[in-house]
Amino acid sequence: MHPLRRNRRLRTNESIRSLVRETSLSPQDFMFPMFVAEGKGVKTAIPSMPGMFRRSIDGTVQEVKELWDLGIKAVNIYVKVSDNLKDNTGKEAWNKDGLMQQTIKAIKDAVPGMIVMPDVALDPYSIYGHDGIIENGQIINDATVDALTRMSISHAEAGADFVAPSDMMDGRILAIREGLESNGFHNVGIMSYSAKYASAFYGPFRDALDSAPKDATVEVPKDKKTYQMDYANRIEAIKEAIDDVEEGADIVMVKPGMAYLDIVREVKDAVDVPVAVYQVSGEYAMVKAAAEKGWLDHDQIMMEQLMCIKRAGASIISTYFAKEAAIILNR
Repeated sequence: MHPLRRNRRLRTNESIRSLVRETSLSPQDFMFPMFVAEGKGVKTAIPSMPGMFRRSIDGTVQEVKELWDLGIKAVNIYVKVSDNLKDNTGKEAWNKDGLMQQTIKAIKDAVPGMIVMPDVALDPYSIYGHDGIIENGQIINDATVDALTRMSISHAEAGADFVAPSDMMDGRILAIREGLESNGFHNVGIMSYSAKYASAFYGPFRDALDSAPKDATVEVPKDKKTYQMDYANRIEAIKEAIDDVEEGADIVMVKPGMAYLDIVREVKDAVDVPVAVYQVSGEYAMVKAAAEKGWLDHDQIMMEQLMCIKRAGASIISTYFAKEAAIILNR
């Protein structure tokens, strides 16, 4: 007796493996997160994120041109603002001449086809490093939503294709959608960070933007757990994603990536909009550190992780590996 089905026949060589491969990866799947700093000619290395930099607008635009040539069609923008512009209201976030607004305009002028998705959250603008306005030691939801809506409209005015609220306040998607519509920005999309977990994987990112919660002379929450999600929860993530779609989100995101692929699949099955995944700074830094030690093959691990994120259901992968992965894929 011999087996009628020999599954290994479909693994015989790379040609047949590629022919029957269920999941594919391309540079068009990627979104590249970029950190922008004040000044000109600035390129500051981020020690906890090897290969990543804070660049001034001129350097950011040059990098965007290189990404476009590699086939990457979307960027996610974060800014590091000067300390003297930070307060507890976040008002610099909707300054029409602010760093974010100037960056959006510069990118769209240089590479009109690049999809620009600026981050919408108050932590880069907050003296306390929180995503919301603080009163009496608490993050105030509705006042923060008002600020986020003003911020989103200013991004749309600057030329953003999508706004990307990452704050996890309740009701902000509906408020932002209504704000965009009432100001005539009917075609500006919303990519909502719907299932953003309170994760320790964000550490290097907070170094990059100096956006970790700060010690203060007034009472402030010591962490972001009153608004970011408990990583023990699954059903909550599905509920958050469905709520955001009903409120007008065009894309929903799960963040972080590799440790949350079960959530990615469940959200993908629950909604009828594209699902984005953010492979975050800690995930990136761990691969870089292990590769530097010679413990892992950098490129093989990078490509395996990206493929696994795509396989789990991601339509878009926001990753610091985007440029390196695109170079490999283009070969």
